[in-house]
Amino acid sequence: MPSVAPAWKDSLNGHFKGLFPAGTDSVIERYCRGYAEYIVENAEPNAHNALATLRKILISCHVDEARIEEIVTLLEQQLASKAEVAAATGGDAGGLARLNRTVNMESERQMSSTMGLLGGGTDLEATARRKMASQVDKKKLAKAELKIAAKLAKKEMKADYEASRLLNETEETVNYDDNYLKVNPLSFESRTGKSKDIHIDAIDINFAGLRILTDASLSLAHGRRYGLVGRNGIGKSTLLRALSRRELAVPSHLTILHVEQEVTGDDTSALQAVLDADVWRKYLLKDQATINSRHSEIARELTDMSEDDPGRWALEKERSELDAHLLDVQTKLTDIDADKAEARAASILHGLGFDTEAQKKSTKSFSGGWRMRIALARALFCQPDLLLLDEPSNMLDVPSVAFLANYLASYVNTVLVVSHDRAFLDEIATDIIHQHNERLDYYRGDFTQFYATKSERKKNQLREYESQLAYRKHMQAFIDKFRYSAARAAEAQSRIKKLEKLPVLEPPEDDEEVTFKFPPAENISPPVLQMTGVSFAYGEKQILSNVDIDVQLDSRIGVIGPNGAGKTTMLKLLIEQLEPTKGFVQRHPRLRIAYFAQHHVESLELNLSAVAFMAKHYPGRSEEEYRRHLGAFGIVGTLGLSKMSTLSGGQKSRVAFSCVSLQNPHILVLDEPTNHLDIEAMDALTAAIKNFNGGVILVSHDVTFLEQASDRLWLCQDGTVVKYPHSIAHYKKTVVEAAENNGTGGSVAV
Repeated sequence: MPSVAPAWKDSLNGHFKGLFPAGTDSVIERYCRGYAEYIVENAEPNAHNALATLRKILISCHVDEARIEEIVTLLEQQLASKAEVAAATGGDAGGLARLNRTVNMESERQMSSTMGLLGGGTDLEATARRKMASQVDKKKLAKAELKIAAKLAKKEMKADYEASRLLNETEETVNYDDNYLKVNPLSFESRTGKSKDIHIDAIDINFAGLRILTDASLSLAHGRRYGLVGRNGIGKSTLLRALSRRELAVPSHLTILHVEQEVTGDDTSALQAVLDADVWRKYLLKDQATINSRHSEIARELTDMSEDDPGRWALEKERSELDAHLLDVQTKLTDIDADKAEARAASILHGLGFDTEAQKKSTKSFSGGWRMRIALARALFCQPDLLLLDEPSNMLDVPSVAFLANYLASYVNTVLVVSHDRAFLDEIATDIIHQHNERLDYYRGDFTQFYATKSERKKNQLREYESQLAYRKHMQAFIDKFRYSAARAAEAQSRIKKLEKLPVLEPPEDDEEVTFKFPPAENISPPVLQMTGVSFAYGEKQILSNVDIDVQLDSRIGVIGPNGAGKTTMLKLLIEQLEPTKGFVQRHPRLRIAYFAQHHVESLELNLSAVAFMAKHYPGRSEEEYRRHLGAFGIVGTLGLSKMSTLSGGQKSRVAFSCVSLQNPHILVLDEPTNHLDIEAMDALTAAIKNFNGGVILVSHDVTFLEQASDRLWLCQDGTVVKYPHSIAHYKKTVVEAAENNGTGGSVAV
């Protein structure tokens, strides 16, 4: 007779129906329901902790909080009911009996009698009298137990990574030195002969209830430079974080460094901040100084001692041990080229735009973008075995990007870089890893080769799929026709077997089309936007002088120039965020300007959903209108209703573009709009700019994007803004030559 589920389980199942947002992985749903049942069925003293964990998991899956409280209340009622039953029976609710006297388990007779408590008829006493030799190989058993323990440990690590690391993760301030040594413990063991290749199988990663990788394999050959590409929100940065924290099984003898956050500003000079990044070098030098100091003390003590002093032997033994340790320290310092450290650090900083004076300045005197450059310089200086870079070109100008590309092209160790800059990937990548559909696909060559190979591979897959489909159709037609024919039944059966043995081919995935669309701008008569004799200074520091520019509705203007030249300042003068110290800015009375800021994420309230944020700051529209605006920039489905803290950098950029479109602008002012956007989104943005009937002014370091999205260039340098008569390719070539001859950031002749 089938068992009937308790009433509370039926109620729980009712609560779980339709609980999760559409698109949530069914594995997550089943896990949460099973975990809820487990909490009640295995009631433990710390059940309140389990309930808190369940609540966190459901919140991270974007479940309505009112429904979460209903489920938690139901579970608390059942736990309270079980506790009352246990108290009334004087024992556990599970029916276990309390022993009223101590039982001596060494006695076979007493042991046999205690089995009556279990209600079984097993006679242990009779069984114990049978002497049987064990047939188990103890060594094999020990090995098997070790393997099982290793598997369980791996599962626990994976569960910890999926559940606690990624659900509602909070950023904590971690001491750099402690974190570096935690990830890369200092060891004096020789690494000679040890492979530096990385191969990790069966990678499963979830984030916020969504599956990112399933049974994927990561293979990185030492010395090769991999570009990791894929759509926004596919999980590229999550994969890099998992590697950098050793939450994936990277060999322990390999050093890892991940450039993710800017350096914290303090009184440390830029040069010293880079030198301090190599924690091994810092600790080894400190250790060497301590040993030398102690060595000198021992020498003085031995000089004052007589030859027959009983304490002399202990000091000589200590000196011998110090000598052995000092040899290890000095060997390690030689291996990491500690004597050339300062020159190498200065060279890297110079290549990233820091002149000799800037290298002496404190890190707190630099802006966020420049502190990000210092973080990048620290990583390049440390020369880890695995260097992880997440959009490294975002904060760099054209000459600095060129320096970084040249530096990485000769990097001797392994590089894994997330970037959507086609030209940058073409210069540095030896291989491309394409992350999509919960897997990783590998391509040899740079980005251009990847794009061509990917297209050709897709054509071949489609051709093979269609060919097999036609073959299957032909075979099935024959089978259907002659299956019941006495004359040809045997032949039909043979073809059935052939059909069953054919490999099942999946149709090649269709690339989801990404489109951006700005609303049409209403026509206004010129002049639209003009600067006449504009100058601007921060205190005594002059930024711009005598700038004269003109913007019309058909303008497509790309602003170029080195970092710190005043490009962003000029944009803020145009949009009235700053007032000129001299001259004036003339705007049409009906002119509307929408500004996309370089650090747009700082203006987003990440604890709100995109729809809620837009309703708060751009009220007066329905939820459907907000979602339609978001959909025009690729934020579709439940993404618009998810907290923006769970969105990727590229998805946050798309939300910012949606807010821009809500303003119905005549002029778009875009400051580094391609930062964080994937390649498909950049293509969509380029097309949207071309189709927009208003004016566009944009600042970007992406040479390909500037070439496609603008038809004229303004050069901002040496305190002024002038029209640049050549192409962006000519500008790049010129600044690279100027950087090599005069140092990064040198002026370009017009």
